[in-house]
Amino acid sequence: MKTTPKLDVDRTRERLLMLGCTHAAESLNALLSAAVRETMAPHIFLDQLLMDEIRGRNESRIDRALRTSNLPTGPTIANFDFAFQPAVERSRIDTLAASAWVRDAETVLLQGPPGVGKTHLAVGLGIKAIEQGFSTQFFRFDDLLAHLRRDAHLPATRLRRKKYHSTSLLIIDELGFEPMDRQDASLFFRLVTYRYGRGAILITTNKSVREWTELLAGDEVLAVAILDRLLHHAHVINIKGRSYRLRELEETLGIRFDDQPRQTSPSTNDKEN
Repeated sequence: MKTTPKLDVDRTRERLLMLGCTHAAESLNALLSAAVRETMAPHIFLDQLLMDEIRGRNESRIDRALRTSNLPTGPTIANFDFAFQPAVERSRIDTLAASAWVRDAETVLLQGPPGVGKTHLAVGLGIKAIEQGFSTQFFRFDDLLAHLRRDAHLPATRLRRKKYHSTSLLIIDELGFEPMDRQDASLFFRLVTYRYGRGAILITTNKSVREWTELLAGDEVLAVAILDRLLHHAHVINIKGRSYRLRELEETLGIRFDDQPRQTSPSTNDKEN
């Protein structure tokens, strides 16, 4: 009578490791125990082992991408307070979170005053893009300008390898706090021109589109050229709510900063005086 050879688990694990299947090797013992307990069919066991490997590789990829993206930690789409900012449509953000706009190399422009959650949404959308396989880089605008100035004289072959050129999604945060001089505006134009049709851009800014000429060294021609590229395929979201940071301060102090003291009409004596 022919007997089934005993499975050498250690040898199987070594072969999985030789193939680079580290996650499957880690889950082998637990999955074998479940297979025996549940009398799992061989093809189902193999499928689950492969799924453990795929899941583990995807989680590792996301962890690596998040570490190299420069995205701030903490903000996500899930913990954004949509109730506090009713001007932000949840359905629209959920559509952007699917990242089709990243695949199509489009633009997202988040406009609004400081503290309304622009950066929070930008980071959350960046995380969603990474989860769906798109490389992402986050820059404060001042930091990005420093990189652009430093790399201004590099040949095109080296410039194309820079992360702000090569990444699928470039997030530029806090554009507009300081106006650019003509040289910086030209560098920004060169960046936008290179990425047009090649890679997605997400910009947070406290400036409306009408104010971009002033922002770009007063150069109307340059402003029109940049906006023409950015807005050709763009999703523009205007956030006009209150500041999250002021809300937290209000909760601490027990006051509302938009509460104005009541104006009392002057008395007769005041009028006479």
